[in-house]
Amino acid sequence: MPAVPAAPDLSTQPRPVYVIGAGPGGLAVAAALRGRGIRAVVVEKSDSVGSSWRRHYDRLHLHTTRRLSALPGLAMPRRFGRWVARENVVRYLEKYAEFHELEIATGIEVTRIEPTTDSHPEGADGPDAPDTPGWTLHATGGRVMAARAVVVATGFNHTPFVPDWPGRDSFHGPLTHAAEYRNPAPYAGRDVLVVGVGNTGAEIAVDLAEGGAARVRLAVRTAPHILRRSTAGWPAQRTGILVRRLPVRLVDRLGAIIGKVSVPDLSAYGLPRPTTGLYSRVKQGAIPIQDVGLIDAVRTGRVEPVAAVASFDGAEVVLADGSRITPDAVIAATGYRRALEGLVGGLDVLDDRGRPRTHGAKTPPDAPGLYFTGFTNPISGNLRELALDAEKIAKGIARTIGA
Repeated sequence: MPAVPAAPDLSTQPRPVYVIGAGPGGLAVAAALRGRGIRAVVVEKSDSVGSSWRRHYDRLHLHTTRRLSALPGLAMPRRFGRWVARENVVRYLEKYAEFHELEIATGIEVTRIEPTTDSHPEGADGPDAPDTPGWTLHATGGRVMAARAVVVATGFNHTPFVPDWPGRDSFHGPLTHAAEYRNPAPYAGRDVLVVGVGNTGAEIAVDLAEGGAARVRLAVRTAPHILRRSTAGWPAQRTGILVRRLPVRLVDRLGAIIGKVSVPDLSAYGLPRPTTGLYSRVKQGAIPIQDVGLIDAVRTGRVEPVAAVASFDGAEVVLADGSRITPDAVIAATGYRRALEGLVGGLDVLDDRGRPRTHGAKTPPDAPGLYFTGFTNPISGNLRELALDAEKIAKGIARTIGA
């Protein structure tokens, strides 16, 4: 096991860099800053690190390899295997915070960030806070904190989103978001409709089919690209890393060839091949499905693709093709919202979809010292990119403050 790094003396830095969110991105940035001798305080609204990973469904494993998913300064243990399970990701994040001796304040939610251009606000980090440009953070309990810089790492999957389908409130059965799903036990012997064919929806559908649900249907709005997680030992993630800098059209053509060779045509089962290119879809924010059983489940009829949900009518779900079904329960794997408007909405740093205009080492021209990490969903692996971003952000902050 690697030696614990010597702790630098950060006591002379009363106004730290604040990192909002104790998920992988926030912890990685804090460790990278600490490694450069910069005091970083991680502020987390829950009572522990990795809170979103603790809430994910039991079956979940990383779709990226262990070796390419480690954060800066600490490898993932080999005993976790190639595809790391959810509970081991949590263990790793706990160990990561301990190993790097990170300064973490839990149970505090930052509600608003605003620039400080003249002097520190009254009560912010004590009377010794320097009168230099920076940021003021307002948090629960009336807390006011002064920061040299701020890194927002509140996560890609922040607030569950369920579409406002007509008649949704009239549905007789339970309608829950995938964020509330843990395992198939409550659905044993039941007819379940999963809405959404991203990685979460596909995996939950397979989990239900294997876990005793009487019938599992998967509502599909747009036919997805499906990739084998690994082919002949070569992980799809490595291909994603190699093609990131190539022209979109070229990657689309390569993706179509690979898809036809490695993935059977499921059109006869209600899941046709997509008509748009794989990388074109990635650029629009749609990540291909990493197959962990969906192909076999569809071919054997254990998961039945159906049309998208149009509305609800009492006990019935009306589909886009006009058909009606009567599931016992509906699980909406319909994504999340970033929910950054309240935090930074007045700073003109978000696009029309509520996403940060900048990420990683780039800071907004009108908001210098404000950084965002973890708000993209790259095909090269989220944890890998978070690790790379952490080092870049720490380097940029060190250069700006002269550390």
